[in-house]
Amino acid sequence: MPHTLVPARLTTLTLFGIRSGHIRWGLAQMGTSVPHLRQVPGLLFFKLLGSGQGKGFSIKPNFRRYGLLCTWDNENAADVFLSSSELMQTYRRHTDEIWTVKLLPYQAHGQWDGQEPFAPVLAEKYSSGPVAVLTRASINWRSLPGFWRFVPRASKALDAASGLICSIGLGELPFFRQATFSIWESEEAMKQYAYRNTMHQEVMRRTRSENWYSEELFARFKLVGSAGTWAGADPLALYLPEPMREV
Repeated sequence: MPHTLVPARLTTLTLFGIRSGHIRWGLAQMGTSVPHLRQVPGLLFFKLLGSGQGKGFSIKPNFRRYGLLCTWDNENAADVFLSSSELMQTYRRHTDEIWTVKLLPYQAHGQWDGQEPFAPVLAEKYSSGPVAVLTRASINWRSLPGFWRFVPRASKALDAASGLICSIGLGELPFFRQATFSIWESEEAMKQYAYRNTMHQEVMRRTRSENWYSEELFARFKLVGSAGTWAGADPLALYLPEPMREV
C-alpha cells in the first residue's frame, strides 16, 4: 500500500482587542467560552489566553487583549468557525479589532497539557521569508520567585531585537502558565536573538540549571494567512502577498 502523506496541522491564533467598557466581559470569556469551543466541529485543540504588557513574559496583565489558539482537522472547519460561528459574532460585538493568523508547523518539540497539538508538521523545511515562533511553559511553583525575578528583564530585550515583526506575551494562568508568540522577518533574525542575545542566553541557562519548568513546548511555523488588525494594522501586510479572507 503506498504511503499517504498526512497534511501538517493547521493552527490559528486570533487576538481580540476588547472595547473600553467591556473589560469584565472579556475576562469572563476565559471560562464561559470553553463549553462553546468544545462543540466546534473540526476543532482539535484550543487554548483561551490572556496577555501581558510588553512583548514577552510579563507579570502585568493586559485586560484589553486576549488570544485564542486553535488547531484544526481541516481548513474549511477553521474558516467556518472564524467567519460565521455564533461565538465569533459575539466577540465582534465586544471588540474594536480582531486579528487572525494561519500557521503550519515546521517543527515542534515538547508538550502542552500532555499533548503534542502541532503534530504532524510540514514535510518541507524552512527556506526563506517570515517565521512565527511559539514558546510556552508551565512553571514549577518552587521556581516562581527566581523566574519572575529574572525573566521580565530578559523579555525587555525583545524591544530592541532586530528583525522582529511583532510579539506578544500570552498565558493560560497568571504567573504559572506562560507563552510568547513572535513573528520574525527570517529564521536568521530569530536565531540571532535566540542564540546571541546575552539576556536570552542567560534565561536558557537558568531554565536548565534551576529547573524552572515542569512542562514546555517550542514550535516554529510557516505563515500562510493573515486577516484583520492588531494595534491598528495587519502585522503581515508587507510579508504575505495574498491576504486571507476577512474573518
